[in-house]
Amino acid sequence: MRAMPTPHAVQPSPSLSAGAAPPDLSTVWLRTFLDVARHGSFTVAARELGWTQSAVSRQIAALEAALGGAPLFDRLPRGVRPTAQGRALLPHAEEVMSRLRVMRRELTALRDAAGGLLRVGAFATADAGLVPRAIAGFRTRHPGVTLTREEGLTPALLARLVEGELDVAVVSTTGGALAGPGGDVGKGAGGSIEKAAYELHHLLDEKLYVALPAGHALAAEPELPLRALAGEDWISGSPRVEGSLLDPALRHGFRPRVAHVVAEWTAKQGYVAAGLGVALVPALAAEGVRPDIALVPVRDEDVPARAVYAATARGRVPAPAVEPFLGALRGAAREAGTGAGTGTGAGASGYATGGC
Repeated sequence: MRAMPTPHAVQPSPSLSAGAAPPDLSTVWLRTFLDVARHGSFTVAARELGWTQSAVSRQIAALEAALGGAPLFDRLPRGVRPTAQGRALLPHAEEVMSRLRVMRRELTALRDAAGGLLRVGAFATADAGLVPRAIAGFRTRHPGVTLTREEGLTPALLARLVEGELDVAVVSTTGGALAGPGGDVGKGAGGSIEKAAYELHHLLDEKLYVALPAGHALAAEPELPLRALAGEDWISGSPRVEGSLLDPALRHGFRPRVAHVVAEWTAKQGYVAAGLGVALVPALAAEGVRPDIALVPVRDEDVPARAVYAATARGRVPAPAVEPFLGALRGAAREAGTGAGTGTGAGASGYATGGC
């Protein structure tokens, strides 16, 4: 529908013929038609619209011309009444105007982040606490937004973000610098870092812990250098050390011996508790630690904190709900930075969950 800038301008329109394309109609014409039909009067419709009666007559004449020239109203001694053509047009005009009202409401809801869809992806340990807390806070303020989430590894999440299949991806620098479609980036600086294909919004720097059986000889240590664990069997999510949490060990002169490959963090704790090996645990995954294992901080110079970011695509207009959700993630990250968990077992009397 083509909006009409003034009620006084009337554009000539060709007559309809069988099989012809539908005419271009002004929404002003249709609104005027509905007002006249509802009130049965050009005069009352003009008063409601704030126009002159002659202006209303011109809009109806323009609509009649666009629809082939047949009159839409019979002029009666008192008012007007729709003709057969007018009665046929009436339900269509009402439906068009109703759909336009729905469109306006939906667009307004999107603009105000009161509706629409938000697609979020996150790596597994972020889903342990950071992302659920952010979703809970976001839904309190924006209950009308439909939020979907998926879990994946950082490279896959960044690829889906760049392909337009995610609106926000929570990613980390596990294994060193963050690599992806936008290139490599160092970690640790606060604020936003612009990339060729995506933008990274820093959330927090996450400490790492080593999970030990409660009776382990090193379980009571206040912190441990990574090289002190060179002789241990390891529980890891990947058989490859490169690109995993264990990657820093290679820079300290030893290759960890991966005895068991276990993907899920709760299961890793079970293997550690059974004495089958030790495991590195990010702070975000350390909530709800088992009572029969100990978490000991890894010395920072041996394993620097890994950075956690929220990634958004560059070069695209973001969904209006993206910025409020980034705010919710920042709030959840602040909670993670100031909160403390309580691990039971030697060496785990309290651990911080990383700073912003």
